[in-house]
Amino acid sequence: MTESTPVPPLDVPSIRAAFPALAGGVAYFDGPGGSQVPYQVAEAVAAALRSGISNRGTVTTAERRADSIVHDARRALGDLLGADPRGVVIGRSMTQLTYDLARTLAAGWTLGDEVVVSRLDHDANIRPWVHAARLAGATVRWAELDVATGELPVEAVTSLLSERTRMVAVTGASNLLGTRPDTVAISDAAHAVGALVQVDGVHLTPHAPVDAPGTGADFFVCSPYKFFGPHLGVLAADPQLLERLDPPRLLPQTDAVPERYELGTLPYELLAGVSAAVDFIAELAAGSGSRRERLLASMAAVEAHEDELFGALLRGMAEIGGVRLYGHPARRTPTALFTVGDRSPADVHQRLADQAINVPGGSFYALEAAQRLGLGEAGGNRAGLAPYTSGDDVRRLVAAVAELV
Repeated sequence: MTESTPVPPLDVPSIRAAFPALAGGVAYFDGPGGSQVPYQVAEAVAAALRSGISNRGTVTTAERRADSIVHDARRALGDLLGADPRGVVIGRSMTQLTYDLARTLAAGWTLGDEVVVSRLDHDANIRPWVHAARLAGATVRWAELDVATGELPVEAVTSLLSERTRMVAVTGASNLLGTRPDTVAISDAAHAVGALVQVDGVHLTPHAPVDAPGTGADFFVCSPYKFFGPHLGVLAADPQLLERLDPPRLLPQTDAVPERYELGTLPYELLAGVSAAVDFIAELAAGSGSRRERLLASMAAVEAHEDELFGALLRGMAEIGGVRLYGHPARRTPTALFTVGDRSPADVHQRLADQAINVPGGSFYALEAAQRLGLGEAGGNRAGLAPYTSGDDVRRLVAAVAELV
């Protein structure tokens, strides 16, 4: 997609019809914690479980089927992320993959080395690096967010860099505020001092076209269950970089990349669901061409749809006395963090749920950011949009919050 290419509109009623969970009348604003799942994904998982599957191999049909499922999933994720499928690592979760990577990299760190993390991030892109640095004797340096705007200024990170910086961990989009930092500028500065960069793309990938290498990331991580797929984690990197690292693994385990990073047998049925989720996204908009091209068109349409609804949500909430919205970053995903008068986030969560509107409360594992915003562990209430969000969902939420006030 280019700036001059018209963005195809989403057929929201057709999209909604693909999600069985929506038939119950619930307005789901909890997508940042995990999206709903379309029929196609559920059927792909079930079909894999119904078929004959063995451990991967080349002899029996069942072995070849399992092997094909894995390679199909890597190719699908490569298309979604603009990444080389040979560098796509599958894990139980983004958190697990990050801990594994941090331990692997920290084996080469020494006393006096430095790691940079940000107060904006989800704890899964903070604590693994903090723990690894502690074990290696490295120093952790903290990039501070701008509390007033919810931004993570580039200089907040780059001012901390030195020739001893080994890793910079930064989010592609805050799961609490939606903030999208300038990861390219941050990565350029980090690479200039010889540091590696991990970009947490968990909250970015469901909402915008993604080019993982284009974010500047050496390691880009995401979670398929945030974009209609099963509960898994994904790490994408240059295969040549992965070849240079030596993660701990079992003695009989293959040394091949990316398999050397994958512990135990992969969940083949879930990987079948991942491929189905990517194919579903590719058909969200009326695009043509390769799957990568159709994915870019679909995600551009998703971004336009969500931006329009999000503008209406913010305007509606801003008009309600007693509601406080947190952060107004220039670039963001459709994610609103708010509080309602003196009501606790748990109370707002429950009262909205009583009206079949799912808007959870908490810090959502972005504990550092919630504390800096003065919200503490209780956090606030978070409303996130998805491709299946309708204008009626937004109107229902605004009206329900107004009633609470």
